[in-house]
Amino acid sequence: MASAVPRSGPVRLDRLTGWLGARDQALFRSAAARHWPAAAPVLPRLSRSANHGLLWLGAAAGIAVAGRSTRARRAALRGVASLAVASAVANTVAKGSVRRSRPILDAVPVMRQLKRQPVTTSFPSGHAASAAAFATGVALESKGWGAVVAPLAISVAASRVYTGVHYPSDVVIGAALGVGAAFAVRGLVPTRDQLPAPGRPHTEAPVLPGGQDLVVVVNRASGSAAAKSALVRDALPLAEVVECDPDELVATLEKAAQNCRALGICGGDGTVNRAAVAAARHGVPLAVFPGGTLNHFAYDVGIEEVHDTCRALASGDAVKVDLGRFTPGPDGPGGGPGHFLNTFSLGSYPELVRIRERWSPKIGGWPAGVLAAARVLSSQRPLRAEFQGEQRALWMLFAGNGMYQQMGPTPGRRFDLADGLLDVRVVHGGRLPGLRLLAAALAGPLSRSPVHAAQRLRRVRVAGLAPGTPLAFDGEITEAPETLWIDKDDEALTVYRPMPL
Repeated sequence: MASAVPRSGPVRLDRLTGWLGARDQALFRSAAARHWPAAAPVLPRLSRSANHGLLWLGAAAGIAVAGRSTRARRAALRGVASLAVASAVANTVAKGSVRRSRPILDAVPVMRQLKRQPVTTSFPSGHAASAAAFATGVALESKGWGAVVAPLAISVAASRVYTGVHYPSDVVIGAALGVGAAFAVRGLVPTRDQLPAPGRPHTEAPVLPGGQDLVVVVNRASGSAAAKSALVRDALPLAEVVECDPDELVATLEKAAQNCRALGICGGDGTVNRAAVAAARHGVPLAVFPGGTLNHFAYDVGIEEVHDTCRALASGDAVKVDLGRFTPGPDGPGGGPGHFLNTFSLGSYPELVRIRERWSPKIGGWPAGVLAAARVLSSQRPLRAEFQGEQRALWMLFAGNGMYQQMGPTPGRRFDLADGLLDVRVVHGGRLPGLRLLAAALAGPLSRSPVHAAQRLRRVRVAGLAPGTPLAFDGEITEAPETLWIDKDDEALTVYRPMPL
């Protein structure tokens, strides 16, 4: 008769599980018995405030408002997205799978206990998962804001043991789950630091420590230019900072470009456009300090904050950038070409920009954009023009300075600002403009369909435009000539851009 073989594996696992459970219980009782004089007025309230993620939603709103930057808004959004994933996994899948009972509160002082005890199972801690997910998500986009949020997240996690609603292991595993959720979100939606370094080819520019021999022109009318101007003065004490009104901008830039080793500009895309033209004409590099509402060019070239440009000035790192060009320009046939760093468009988009700019000071940028889109789609008619030798009815013609990495007719982000190409997208005329624009948005880049076409081109000719047809370039509006050419001045501009860290 064969002898029984001892099952040492399951026995050892049971012993390990029992030992871990005993240690968990011991740690819980130790925390309950310990006196925490500073925690009593804080941790129970903090624990309650984190119910349903309300604390973190408020923190996200505060980061977005106080940060006043695209990086801060991205950090807040990533934190909320990570929280949503962690909360869903912890409170549905994990809790439903383990079903661990909550701790017995006999050892926990009454003053610490929550007035309303949770009714869900104990493992893992959903509060710890949400706290860790939010803090990690924020830190992946902004280390500074992550450092601000981290102590709050740690306190919320600790409060769950302090108030007696979780064992320490519930909190540790919940926090690990939250961190994993944040990294899972990053795997689906890369952070800015994971994306390819924008701009090429790399070139060298004068090293200007402290802003020596740099003249920075500030457009007083640009979004956050006043605050950014103060930051520039503090960060670059040797730079000459000149503030001017919009009607003085072109003259001020011309004067500055003739008397500096590098031209600095603080303002939005329209302001940067004028500075780029002046810098290219005089052969000096451009230092961009984003100070507008959107700052598309600055972000595409890899500059989000004033310190990014300061770092590039200190090292002399820069990239070459193409200048988009349309001929004749805003001043007519005798005034030379116009230029664009970002986008050029005809049709519905210029009217949308016009309405948005009229209403944004009154109701805010995003509501003004919604209002503008509704007005344009309900009232506009397609323009008729000769495009590439063919007569067409067009809702919109868009030309980007470089290829945009987003589907549909609207711009996204560019990874190469010196590719020598125009990103040309057309929405053909016809009935139901809203449906046509939606179909174009779903069609994808470089596609052809009955409503939308996108192509990589080096030169475009548009003719037969009716008098008064609006034309938009880098957010500025003017009247289009009857016939115009759109092309590029390759690598015409040198722009300071820090090397990726």
